[in-house]
Amino acid sequence: MTPWQERRRAYLAMLRVEFANATHYRATFLVFALQSTMPLIMLAVWWAATEDGPIRGMGPGDFAAYYLASLAVRQITASWLVWGMNGEIRGGGVMMRLMRPVHPFLAYSAESLAQMPLRLLAALPPMIFALLWLGSAHFTRDPLLLGLFLVSLAGAWLCEFAILVTIGTLGLLVESSIAIYQVWLGVHALLSGYLIPLTMIPEELRGAVALLPFRYLLSFPIEVLLGSLSRGEALRNLGVQWAYAAGFLGVALAVWRAGLRRYQAYGG
Repeated sequence: MTPWQERRRAYLAMLRVEFANATHYRATFLVFALQSTMPLIMLAVWWAATEDGPIRGMGPGDFAAYYLASLAVRQITASWLVWGMNGEIRGGGVMMRLMRPVHPFLAYSAESLAQMPLRLLAALPPMIFALLWLGSAHFTRDPLLLGLFLVSLAGAWLCEFAILVTIGTLGLLVESSIAIYQVWLGVHALLSGYLIPLTMIPEELRGAVALLPFRYLLSFPIEVLLGSLSRGEALRNLGVQWAYAAGFLGVALAVWRAGLRRYQAYGG
């Protein structure tokens, strides 16, 4: 068996173990999933605000489609990786990760991916409800855009994972990276489209916000799903999204190497 086959076999084994853990602690998972219901609150706010007419071209149905899609996308891409990493770093569990035959980042990704079936179960109800309530008119029926939506969803997950593993790794360099994570969450909620659609941001700021990575974590997949982008626009933005993902992974690996040197130097 080649080294690559051994690592592949080890990774598949980790996926099975982590899926068993996820199903065993499904009540805890449900609590975390229910914490991602802010889109429903914002939907109620915007629904009331549009009683007198559309706002920047968006009516009640448009806001309903957007926030229900946001709820589903966030369920799939969100992660609480930073909390676990900080606990392992403080408790010394990170050294056990280094003794395994795969890179710790792959182990962390296995934990997240193993939760995906449960995440999909949490994401399906709002999407089914959206289709039953709103019909298909608010969502794209273009098969290419639907395919690009799935790819953009994978890209959003990868960007989110790379950013969070970077923040978690900062725990090797500072006492705790939780405070950094809390700041990140606040900025993410505002600039990713989680709290408000990016079209609601003042026009003079919209161009700058579109260049930042936050859009590609949430708003971009939603825009593709709702048919707000043409095929060409979706493809171009998909390239930007995956370039961000590759860049974030590179940063995460660099921070990991620097943090590990410091952690080992201090006898962590």
